[in-house]
Amino acid sequence: MNYYIEIKNKLINNEITKRVKNYSINKSDLTTYYNVGKLLFEAGKHYGEGIIKEYSKKLTSELGKGYSVTNLKYMRQFYLFQKGQPVADQLNWSHYQLILPLKNKSEIAYYLTISKKYNLTKRELRERIKSKEYERLSFEAKEKIINDKDTSIKEIIPNPIVIKRNKNIEKISERVLQQIILEDIPSFLHSLGTGFTFIENEYRIKIGSNYNYIDLLLFNYEFNCFVVVELKITELKKEHIGQIHVYMNYIDKNIRKINQNKTIGIILVRKNNEFILEYSSDNRIMARTYQLV
Repeated sequence: MNYYIEIKNKLINNEITKRVKNYSINKSDLTTYYNVGKLLFEAGKHYGEGIIKEYSKKLTSELGKGYSVTNLKYMRQFYLFQKGQPVADQLNWSHYQLILPLKNKSEIAYYLTISKKYNLTKRELRERIKSKEYERLSFEAKEKIINDKDTSIKEIIPNPIVIKRNKNIEKISERVLQQIILEDIPSFLHSLGTGFTFIENEYRIKIGSNYNYIDLLLFNYEFNCFVVVELKITELKKEHIGQIHVYMNYIDKNIRKINQNKTIGIILVRKNNEFILEYSSDNRIMARTYQLV
C-alpha cells in the first residue's frame, strides 16, 4: 500500500467536502483525521517514526498549511485514542487539539467527557485545562465523571478554588477578596464546577433583631440547591463552621422551596484544617482553599 497517496487523497477529499457541504464539515474532519491517523500509525510500523516528518514536508508542499509534524502526530494520537469507538461529532477538531497534547490518558478522557456533557466551547475548555481542574479533583470524583456515574456536589467542587485577579494586590482582606471575585463572577462560578449561578453578594438576612450578611449566595441548578459561600483569609476555625451553619439553616427555613434540596455551605479559606471539619456534625459544609492567579 502507498500510505502517502492514501493519506493525501483522504485529505483532499476532506477539503472538497468542507467547501461544498458546510453542514458536515466537522464530521468530515473527524472521520478524515481518524482514518489518516490510522494510516500514519500503520506507516510508522513499516517505515519508522521519521515517516511523519517526511509526509509532513510533502503534504505541506502539495496541499499547503495545516499538515505540520505536530498536527499529523495529533491525528495519529486521535486514532489511537478513539480506536474501536465510534467517532463522535459533538466536539470539533480544535477541541481535540487542546486535549490530545495532555500526557495522562485519564486526564484526556476527563476533558473529553466534560466537553461533550456540558457542550464546552473551545475557550471554556482551554480555561478548564489551564486552571488544572483535573488535578484539583479527587480521584473518586474523576473516576465517576469519566464513567458517567452520579456525583455529589461536594465531589465536583475542586480544591483549591482558582480565583482570577485583574490587579496585583498584595494585601488581601475579606472585602478585597470578595471584590476580586465580583470583578469576574463568571470565572469564579466556573472554577467551582458546573451548574453554579450567582444570586447576590452581601445577602442580607435578619436573625432576631440583628441583620447578618452572607458573603455570596449562589444556586446550583444541577443539584437544585442554594449554596452559601463565606470568605475567610485565615486558617479554617471552628467559629467559621458555626457561622455558616446558621446561615444555611436560615436559607433552608426561610428561602428554600419544598422541591429544593438542602443548602450547601462552602467556606473559602487561606488554609484548611481538616480536623475541625472532621468533628462537624453537618456534612453539607465543606472547606476549600483559594488560589489567586
